[in-house]
Amino acid sequence: MLIGYVADERYVALPDVLLEFENEPRSKEQRSVEARSRASGAVYADLLPGDYRVTLNKPGFGGKRVAMTVREGTPYHFRLLSDCLLGYPWPKWVRAGENSEFRVHSPEAYELELWRYGWKKELVRKLGWYDEHGPRATVQITPDGDYSRTGVEWNKFGYANPALKQYVTAPERSGLYYFHARTRSGLFFSFPWVVAPASPQHKLAVLASNITWNAYNTFGGRSNYINADKLPAVPTVNSRQELERYTDAEYVNYGVEEYAPLSFERPESINFVPENEQVTDPIEGRTACHLAPAEWRLLGWLERESFDYDFYAETQFHFGQLNLDDYQVLIISTHPEYWSRDMYFRLKSWVHERGGKLLYLGGNGLNCEVDFLDESTIVIQNGNERERVRQGTTESRFHPRVESEANLLGVVFTYDGIMTSAPYRVEDAEHWVFAGTDLKNGDLFGEPSLHRRCPGGASGHETDKISSHSPANVKLLAKGTNPDNGGAHMVIYDTPSGGQVFSVGSITWPSSILVDDAVSLITANVLRRFLGQTS
Repeated sequence: MLIGYVADERYVALPDVLLEFENEPRSKEQRSVEARSRASGAVYADLLPGDYRVTLNKPGFGGKRVAMTVREGTPYHFRLLSDCLLGYPWPKWVRAGENSEFRVHSPEAYELELWRYGWKKELVRKLGWYDEHGPRATVQITPDGDYSRTGVEWNKFGYANPALKQYVTAPERSGLYYFHARTRSGLFFSFPWVVAPASPQHKLAVLASNITWNAYNTFGGRSNYINADKLPAVPTVNSRQELERYTDAEYVNYGVEEYAPLSFERPESINFVPENEQVTDPIEGRTACHLAPAEWRLLGWLERESFDYDFYAETQFHFGQLNLDDYQVLIISTHPEYWSRDMYFRLKSWVHERGGKLLYLGGNGLNCEVDFLDESTIVIQNGNERERVRQGTTESRFHPRVESEANLLGVVFTYDGIMTSAPYRVEDAEHWVFAGTDLKNGDLFGEPSLHRRCPGGASGHETDKISSHSPANVKLLAKGTNPDNGGAHMVIYDTPSGGQVFSVGSITWPSSILVDDAVSLITANVLRRFLGQTS
């Protein structure tokens, strides 16, 4: 009888896992059955339906005991966690003076430090060495089934004693912080922590795109890009042979109407920063170049140029911990793709009705609506993208559910030029944003970039353009030179209330801001004007 499957944290099938099934002691016939998982991760055993205590063990993975019910025709999904170094704080976003619990998974003793990431990496404090008396007691336990929906629940077991709780109080200074975990054998892992101010300190607020971070997080086997709707019934053995992303020539990411929830309560390997990497170093890897490590480059630039800022997570904005009326200027950057309806209309009202000033220094932003089930879980409302594109009546996933984001940002993402990068060409050199650059119409700027996934310039990776839903007074300042007319549109417009919006429409802009003088000066010109530092 097929009992179930065993998979790791990536939902990859685990062969040769040893399982011991023991029926409940209350059973009249006490019985113990041994089984091993097959190459597909499948577990077959001669068992009657009912409740069992199951012990699982495999070298290189954390063993565990679970209580489960065998049901004929309903395979159970066992999950094991590999021996590695991982961690996350919970909550992942706090205000100064608030506590988070650090939750670290390690097969050996580890040292933990807290660092602040700005123009320089600054060691805040050493938090100490962590080990336990029990063997492998620093190894975490994951739930079975699809814990990308529910969260990994680390520290749920073994930390009932208050003396074992592992809390860190957020520093007074707002910013992007990283925990550094390190073992004697050489393992290293870093993970981010967003610290907002206890109360507003400056005129400028910057939002971390942490909803997008969660959408791209594959820990547990699902993200909004892999198994977006649900986990497959059978764990993966070979992605190229099994996942529709690779086997279906007509595949689109979003071909259904409903999608399973995604929990924030998971480690984020996608936001890992190597221990010796500095803010001016190239951004290597597939994901780092459009998530927290790339946003760090913008924060480093702000500090290099002496712009004081308060830092918030998007989730804090959604739950009302950021009052836009406390600020003059808001920056969203890099890849703020996923937003709630409430966030969008609060920002739009601030800009269009109350004179707020917005810098959108990213691409493919506000492109899809998310619903919050609670403070740790979202449902991403992708809809059927295949059908939406076929109909051709809407501009984004956000548009049919809310409105086109071009109404606020002035631009909207299109697939033209996707995964290419190039410099911008000046279209309106007389505009004040180009002051001091000596650029003329037709000149190129923004060729240097730290972005290594799509090298080539400040217009790239994913790009936004003016559309029929852009405000009537939007001004085109520059245009990316990407192929297929796919270059980003740099735009600006004013609102009757005195609000202003400046949009660059490119994910790679923050990757150029530290290494291209024109990109730096244009951004500084806009920021100083919006902050009232120049006339």
